[in-house]
Amino acid sequence: MPHPLLEIPELVSLTAGQGLVRIPPEQNVPFTPRVRAIVETPEFQRLSHITQLGLVARVYPGARHTRFEHALGVFNNSLKYLWQLGHDPRFVELVDTKSAELLMVAALLHDLGHWPYCHPIEDLGLPGLAPHEDLASEFLSPGSELAQVLQSEWNIQPRDVLNILAKRSDVPEQRLLRSILSGPIDIDKLDYLERDSLHAGVPYGRHFDKQRLIQSLILNEQGDGLAITSKGRTAAELMVFARYVMFSEVYWHHAVRAATAMFARAFYELHQTLNLRELFRLTEGEMIRKMMDHAAGTPADGLLNGVFGPRRLIYKRVVEYTLHHDAEAYGLLARKPYALLVSYASEFARRLGSEIGEFISSGDILIDAPPIHREVEFNIPIYYPRQKHYRRLDEVSPVVATLARTQFDDFVKRVRIFANPRHAPALREIPDQQFGEILRAAVSAVDADQEAHSGS
Repeated sequence: MPHPLLEIPELVSLTAGQGLVRIPPEQNVPFTPRVRAIVETPEFQRLSHITQLGLVARVYPGARHTRFEHALGVFNNSLKYLWQLGHDPRFVELVDTKSAELLMVAALLHDLGHWPYCHPIEDLGLPGLAPHEDLASEFLSPGSELAQVLQSEWNIQPRDVLNILAKRSDVPEQRLLRSILSGPIDIDKLDYLERDSLHAGVPYGRHFDKQRLIQSLILNEQGDGLAITSKGRTAAELMVFARYVMFSEVYWHHAVRAATAMFARAFYELHQTLNLRELFRLTEGEMIRKMMDHAAGTPADGLLNGVFGPRRLIYKRVVEYTLHHDAEAYGLLARKPYALLVSYASEFARRLGSEIGEFISSGDILIDAPPIHREVEFNIPIYYPRQKHYRRLDEVSPVVATLARTQFDDFVKRVRIFANPRHAPALREIPDQQFGEILRAAVSAVDADQEAHSGS
């Protein structure tokens, strides 16, 4: 007889072909009555009004898919992972039916607390800004329709879902479930790489063998996380490269980052005048309208109109620095507090204006740099059955060694200086060496001023 875990209704529907909802690309997602009950709650329905990639659509027009669609895709992946791992004796010894159902619900709700343009806002590191997990906690609070559905239809307590989404306790079973939801080869990445690639109209995120990767899933040596057998090594390598190229060509495309930098600076200028608790509950369109209303007559007005107004006016890239091309300039700006970058940009704008003989306002120059936090590194154990031992993927793959052993972020996330289009042509005429000297002087001046004030 099959293990009880494999008799979960949604896993049965995965192969039975009944009770399904279809999402791109030609995916059949089991849609049982209790799944429908979650999806039809107001808390979940709001995800249909939040795009997955936000400002990426300003460069890739098709990238307007929502977190609603993505959540269904991640849920579908959780079923595929459970079906594969449900045949592994070590997995079913640790994960019972109730824990498997908890993972399924957590997969469906993993983006519950996201608000519009969540990641660019969180990257600002604003003091007192609550993480999106706190909003998820509110949506799962006692008395909410979603909390009632979880208890009545699933016999799952909301606090247990939150414990998977944001670690509150740490035991092997929970570490394993979290590694499936958020780890090197998690169900989230497996969906967004393919889905984002599809809607952006690029091939980069779809060129790895998803089926082979899933079929190779096993537990790691400690039994508290995922690993793959050696048969899945090539699929894992291709997934690493797919992620690298998607970051390089889509998520951190220079024009995407220009629009992101404009939005970020506008939000930074406005955030103290906004009721963030109310703002983050709005749909994407409502949020932008609210911000534009507050921006009227302020420097943020031009920034928001350039991104969201009737005439697209995105700032232009003037120069960019990488860890391997002018590491000194990169180091000056990468992973610095956003408020400090704003101060650098303002002083830099003043000095650049003097150099070209034009007035350049503090908002005409934007510095876009890698945020303080880093991406999850891709470091998955590979099991070799004949030798009966595990080795890390970066130890056996020269491709992955570059993108996993060294920091992924250092390769794909660059420091860029963007300028208002009316100043960009003149600024591009400044020789690179001279431009860099002006930048270093601006940074030194701000640092010296802050040091003087901190010492006084």
